[in-house]
Amino acid sequence: MDPCNSALLTDLYQLTMLHAYRDQDMEETAVFEMFVRRLPAGRNFLVAAGLEQCLDYLENFHFTPEELDWLAGCGRFDRDFVDYLANLRFTGAVHALPEGTVFFANEPILRVTAPLPQAQFVESRLINLIHFQTLIASKAARCVLAAPAKILVDFGLRRAHGAEAGLLAARAAYLAGFTGTATVLAGARFGIPLFGTMAHSLIMAHEREEAAFEHFAHVQPDNVVLLIDTYDTEAAARKAVQIAPRLRERGITIKGVRLDSGDLAEHARQVRRILDEGGLKETIIFCSGDLDEHSTKELLAAGAPIDGFGIGTRLDISVDAPALDCVYKLQEYAGNPKRKRSEGKATWPGRKQIYRGALADGTLAGDCLGLEDHPHPGEVLLQPVMTGGRRLAPAESLAVLRERVNQQLAALPPELRTLTAAPPYAVEIAPELRELAAHLDQTNR
Repeated sequence: MDPCNSALLTDLYQLTMLHAYRDQDMEETAVFEMFVRRLPAGRNFLVAAGLEQCLDYLENFHFTPEELDWLAGCGRFDRDFVDYLANLRFTGAVHALPEGTVFFANEPILRVTAPLPQAQFVESRLINLIHFQTLIASKAARCVLAAPAKILVDFGLRRAHGAEAGLLAARAAYLAGFTGTATVLAGARFGIPLFGTMAHSLIMAHEREEAAFEHFAHVQPDNVVLLIDTYDTEAAARKAVQIAPRLRERGITIKGVRLDSGDLAEHARQVRRILDEGGLKETIIFCSGDLDEHSTKELLAAGAPIDGFGIGTRLDISVDAPALDCVYKLQEYAGNPKRKRSEGKATWPGRKQIYRGALADGTLAGDCLGLEDHPHPGEVLLQPVMTGGRRLAPAESLAVLRERVNQQLAALPPELRTLTAAPPYAVEIAPELRELAAHLDQTNR
């Protein structure tokens, strides 16, 4: 069994709380909301991602006989509780931001309404799935803004924190506007375009660099992108020019060359000159090597003639902001609104909705966070996606999600599309929500 699909992929306290709820027959309806308390430093927005995997998890949630046997034997839980778990399924409702929606601090990404034990237990895995893909999609969107109309490829599998992280990072990056990925399983599972050529070892395993180039072109005639910085970058570019006529006679075109080290801007300029003078004006220059949105923007601002970028480590672990302050909190139980008042971690109570305003040209003009039963002007963002534990519609295609992200980024105010911190986007807390919070503070002293 895939461990990522196991009901035991959770925190122990989910089981201990479930045990307590079961003991007291606490089965009334609970409402939990997931949100990010604050944006990471220097970030102006986030991009919601991971909903598809969450819905799949909820629809298929169950304990296997092997898991139940392990729980019965671990010494922590009585037999009645283990038998209860055998029949536990998710039967609730979910409202969520459509994947690819831009959002801000304190705005619910997802709302779960279900009997308390169900709504509580799924917390850990839902945060795990939403947090990671939202983190990567938000980083990838910044790369897209930094290098518009350029080829952007996820190169991060080998540095990702585990297999699932590498796979879902490829999905999140593509959703946010990347051109493709080097992760083969992401191509097989999600239909994401695949990119990849060779490593330095292929060059070094041959006696002559140009022999490696020609050998690779022979076996990959439709994918000839040559890595040219193993020894002398400019000399390798000249070798590419030299072999191009021989390849052309066999119907093979050199699509591109890749630079992976050194002064990428200067190498790109010299290589572009060599390629152009050698008749390879259509051959692209693709760069990789510890890149992110900042370095790509700097390279392009310097006029470097680079057509595409492979972005790996700094994307797949979101190196400058490796975690979001993402939480899942109880907002209502048995029809009564709930509010956490912990210092620095207070929550807004009740079932909430986000109402988004826009200018005549479509530019986002501010959001209102209010109670669901007190409508406000603007677009309603949280949408019903599941009821009775079943999806309300088939999964959206990645093409649809990519177009949504594209539209959302285009609608951001210009200052929020920059890579530096801008004045925060306006998110108004509706008066009735403030009043409810004040009332609960008075009654729960």
